[in-house]
Amino acid sequence: MPKDADAFRTIGELSDQLGVAQHILRYWETRFPQLQPLKRAGNRRYYRPEDVALVERINRLLNDDGYTIRGVQKVLAGKTDERPAPKPVDKAPQLALEPGLLADLKQLRAKLADALSA
Repeated sequence: MPKDADAFRTIGELSDQLGVAQHILRYWETRFPQLQPLKRAGNRRYYRPEDVALVERINRLLNDDGYTIRGVQKVLAGKTDERPAPKPVDKAPQLALEPGLLADLKQLRAKLADALSA
């Protein structure tokens, strides 16, 4: 039976929901002062709905949009606009080679290596 959307989440439930390890969530608490879940006896953490939304945003910025920890800190502090980071460009696109061409190129490379070593 799923929890109500307004219910508090434990660190284990949030970890399972996002696919992020519990120690990562605890680390994020040290890096993002905005993230302060309730702590009860024995330091058990309970994440309110607004905490869950913040953790989801941090996770998206770090793991989907490519931000660094410092970049997310700036976004959360309002010092920069939230724009997706540019996707890395593949510097060497794969070319479709004719079937025998690759073998011919390897033979040519071997001949050139022999010529250089001689």
